[in-house]
Amino acid sequence: MFEKQQKKSYTDLLGKTNRIVEGTTIKGDIISQADFRLDGNLIGNFNSTGRLVIGPAGSVTGDIKCNTADIEGKFNGKIEVTDMLSIKSKASIKGEVIVGKLAVEPGADFSATCVMMEAMATGKMPHKKVEINEPTESGSGTKDT
Repeated sequence: MFEKQQKKSYTDLLGKTNRIVEGTTIKGDIISQADFRLDGNLIGNFNSTGRLVIGPAGSVTGDIKCNTADIEGKFNGKIEVTDMLSIKSKASIKGEVIVGKLAVEPGADFSATCVMMEAMATGKMPHKKVEINEPTESGSGTKDT
């Protein structure tokens, strides 16, 4: 007659986005199942099965693993994004990038090596590997190697 309701987790009740505000610096690793918005600074690694947003004032120095990411701030390290990495025009990316899909807006500083996951799975990495060492002005400053 009455269906037993499942208990909701604490994060389900409050929403699933964590937030680190501007002016906050974290030294250490962050592991989260939920989405995350970072407007402060992280010196360490980030690991999530959700989405990471690095706001315009945010920065990460370390490694990132997540499902999707939007970057407006600064990143230096290795980033592995299973689905879509979106790099906004004010972003600065340095290091190594491994992605499923990549979108780079004009004006972004994308000084990184980039490997598409599809290429890794098929063993055709040389055809999909992209190396960009200068800020892009038109957003199309990629080259196939």
